[in-house]
Amino acid sequence: MLRKIIILLSAVGLVAVDQLLKLWATASLRPVGSAPLIPHVVELNYVLNDGMAFSLLSGKQAFLTIVTTLALAGILIYLLLKNPPKLEQAAWTLVLGGGIGNLIDRALNGQVVDYINLLFMRFAVFNFADICITVGVGLLLLSLLLEERRNAKNSKNQETNDGNL
Repeated sequence: MLRKIIILLSAVGLVAVDQLLKLWATASLRPVGSAPLIPHVVELNYVLNDGMAFSLLSGKQAFLTIVTTLALAGILIYLLLKNPPKLEQAAWTLVLGGGIGNLIDRALNGQVVDYINLLFMRFAVFNFADICITVGVGLLLLSLLLEERRNAKNSKNQETNDGNL
């Protein structure tokens, strides 16, 4: 039960941080457009995105909202019903919090507020929720790799033990 409460509070905390940052970006950056954060490296740039990553599926709000809602509901159900390893749990919680943050924007405004612009490379403008989702997916991949490594090691140990009989 405590694990479920921690998951829910963590996701709510991530959503709260995301929404507060987007409110700040809307109030502070919208009037000026952009402001340097680290000169020639990162600027804060107010952008509205009606698609998903890299503006994919731009203009398909109903589809994005439905698919995102179903995916997030599936993640939440999985986290509440199963007991995944801690790394996987953290990863899914980050994806859940970030996904809900962007879903709120999409549902209320039809667009997601983005505000972080990397100047040292050509990349899409993004937000805190996007960072949560990206880090969460990275942690999921790491979790899968570590699990595969453990399984391979256990399998090798089992073969060694079977050979000694």
